[in-house]
Amino acid sequence: MDKAYMIGFGVALGVLVLGVEASGVAWSALYDLASIFITFGGASATTMMQNPFELTMNIHKIYKLAWLKNEIDINRYVLQIVSLSEIARREGILALEDHVDKLDSKFLTKALQMIIDGTDPEIAKRVMRIEIEALEGRHAGNRGWFDTLATMGPAFGMLGTLIGLVGMLSNLGGDTSGLGKAMAAALITTLYGSFLANVFAIPTNNKLKGRTEAEVMLMNMLLEGVMSIQAGENPKVIMDKLLCFVDPSAREALIKQREAEGGSN
Repeated sequence: MDKAYMIGFGVALGVLVLGVEASGVAWSALYDLASIFITFGGASATTMMQNPFELTMNIHKIYKLAWLKNEIDINRYVLQIVSLSEIARREGILALEDHVDKLDSKFLTKALQMIIDGTDPEIAKRVMRIEIEALEGRHAGNRGWFDTLATMGPAFGMLGTLIGLVGMLSNLGGDTSGLGKAMAAALITTLYGSFLANVFAIPTNNKLKGRTEAEVMLMNMLLEGVMSIQAGENPKVIMDKLLCFVDPSAREALIKQREAEGGSN
C-alpha cells in the first residue's frame, strides 16, 4: 500500500473528527439522508454522464492504483540499461536478442527489439514516443473521472444548499422557531460536496497523476538508454546520461553499486 496516501487519508479523517468533537457539534447534526442523495448521488451520476460507461464500471480498479505502493524502481533499470550497453559494445547489438525475453518491461523489450531488427533510429524513436504519448492520454482519461467528480461534488453541494434555502425561506411567514435547524441542514450538502472533492477526488486524481509522471519519466529514460546503445555510445557516458533521471541523493550510491558489480568504465 502507498503509505503517503493511506496515512494522509487517515489523518484527514482524524482531523475532521477532532474538529467536530472540539467544536461541540453533535454527530447527528451532520447526517442528512436527503443531502447524501443530492451530493453523492448527483455528483456520481453527472460524472458518469461525462465519461465512458466502461470507465465508470471499472473505476474501482483505477482507484486501487492510488493506494497501491509504487513499484517503479528506476535505479534498477539504469543498471540494466548500462549492463545491456556493455554487452552490445563487446558483442554487437545483435547479441542483445538473447537478453530481450528476460526483460520485465514491455516498453524496453519493444524498443530493443526495434534496434536489433535494424529499424531506422528516428523511426524507432518516433514509434516509442507515440507509445509514451498514448499512455499519457489513456491515463489522463482514466484519472479525469476523479477530476470531474471533484468539480461535480461541490456543485451539487451548492445545489443542495440552494434547495434547502428555498424550503427555509418559503416558511419565513410562518413558524420561525426551526429556521436555525433548517439553515444547518441546508449547509450540510456544501459540507458533503467539499469533503467529496477535497478529501477524496482531488487527492486521488493528483496521486494518479504523479504515478503517470513517474512511469513516463521511466519510459523516457529507457528510450534514451536504448537510443544511446543503438548509437554505440560508451557505457560510462550512458551511465552518466541516465543518472540525470535519478534522484540526486541516490546517484552516488548507484554509482558505487555499479562499481561493486564490476561495471566497466
